[in-house]
Amino acid sequence: MNNMSLVLVIAMVVFFGHIGDTEGGDLRKNFYKGACPLAEEIVKNITWKHVATNSSLPAKFLRMHFHDCFVRGCDGSVLLDSTANNSAEKAAIPNLSLAGFDVIDEIKEKLEETCPGVVSCADIVALAARDSVSFQFKKSMWDVLTGRRDGSISRESEALSNIPSPFFNFTSLKQSFANKSLTVHDLVVLSGGHTIGVGHCNFFSNRLYNFTGKGDQDPSLNPTYASQLKAQCKTLSDNITTVGMDPGSSLSFDSHYYTALKQNQGLFQSDAALLTNKESSKIVEELLDQEGFFTEFGRSMKRMGAVQVLTGSDGEIRKKCNVIN
Repeated sequence: MNNMSLVLVIAMVVFFGHIGDTEGGDLRKNFYKGACPLAEEIVKNITWKHVATNSSLPAKFLRMHFHDCFVRGCDGSVLLDSTANNSAEKAAIPNLSLAGFDVIDEIKEKLEETCPGVVSCADIVALAARDSVSFQFKKSMWDVLTGRRDGSISRESEALSNIPSPFFNFTSLKQSFANKSLTVHDLVVLSGGHTIGVGHCNFFSNRLYNFTGKGDQDPSLNPTYASQLKAQCKTLSDNITTVGMDPGSSLSFDSHYYTALKQNQGLFQSDAALLTNKESSKIVEELLDQEGFFTEFGRSMKRMGAVQVLTGSDGEIRKKCNVIN
């Protein structure tokens, strides 16, 4: 083999090896293996410690990661506090009920002690979402590619315009996901995250009391389920009471959300909307299979986790997750 051929072979090995490592752009598995080998273990241990005493955290971390990625990509911008001159994403209505920031701060503090300036807040959020859900199963439920860097811009207005609304119909949901290069399949799969967690009454009570503005009930809502919801959400304006999003199974990560959906027990208008389109309705049917749902959820989380990420020399590694350096 002459020198030119050898150089070509080496270049191809390096190139294709690089592609194999970095499925999902410049993100890759075990990104911190060299610079901070204990990083993922630290995130998991602290996350599991908190989930063990607070079963609501998996839903909260999933939502935090989702809301982060839909605004400026997965850059940790959802963690930034407002300042005197700027109202941050945290101040937007969809984010007012986010929680778990204290756990993210604890993880970051430990990582800064262990390997200062190495692990991004954006990666912590992605890992905590996976690890919190995985606690129930005592094993990792999907791979998280890492290597994200942190953004320095966080605007309330952008959260309002980018995060899909629980009042969206199918067309609006599809467009919202398409704007992030996510498919209808991703939309239906990621909606399955509603198998855990709660919803506030004011985000669905119009379906109970005033669906078309005439004091009526959403006819697509299961009547028995509607009665149960009315017993908990007694007025149109109740913004305090919360209801499990997956009736009877809101603390267990499983495929029951789709079973409930098929029985017209989707809590939000955006849940019910998945049955109004032929393509998405077919996907709902497929995801009734729990193992299939777990597999697809992991794949869609990987795709969502790669939306508009900052990598390489873009962005920064924040010293504290709630303020820019």
